Amino acid sequence: MSEESSVSSRRPSPLGGRKPTKDDLAAFATDDPNAIDDILPGDSSGLKMLIVGINPGLWTAAVNAPFARPGNRFWPSLHQAGLTDHLVDASRGLDPADEQQLLRRGIGLTNLIGRATVRADELSREELRHGATHLIDRLADIRPRAVAIAGITSFRIGYRQPKAQFGRQDTSLIDGWPREVALHVVPQPSGLNAHYQVADLARIWREVWDSIDD
Repeated sequence: MSEESSVSSRRPSPLGGRKPTKDDLAAFATDDPNAIDDILPGDSSGLKMLIVGINPGLWTAAVNAPFARPGNRFWPSLHQAGLTDHLVDASRGLDPADEQQLLRRGIGLTNLIGRATVRADELSREELRHGATHLIDRLADIRPRAVAIAGITSFRIGYRQPKAQFGRQDTSLIDGWPREVALHVVPQPSGLNAHYQVADLARIWREVWDSIDD
């Protein structure tokens, strides 16, 4: 990855490094379509896996860091899968060094929908379908080798695939999806998802990572 691509354009945490209060969280329940910055290289070179959340939670928006709410299993499972060198604590914001670690590994993060909500089920079907189409449009510029979308219910709605199951998807069923980009659906790592613990998610992340051709 080039030196230019390693320069972060992400905004620091709006809270200056402190954890959000209830009042802080309420202030981020807005219609802002860009509640959190992506983690993407400047030139998209070497991007191996693009992880796609459904939309930011309020805590995530408050500190401008993906999967930041304490109790979310994303960062522990990514570390247990061997995809980070240490356990990232994003609860007060994402350290620039942790962002660069992901990018050096070839890992990027974005969301289907940019506005923050308490729960993903607050999103409308129209929002999910618009976000799904918008992701396809972005792939020509982002150019990942594989995409992993975290959330089966929202995937089914957004891509009109009501029978989709977890795992690698048949992209020929999705209009406009680039043939060269593999697509996986993985479980939502929220602490509210009792069906998948850290070890389960770590195994899934490792399987997705190992399936991507170098």
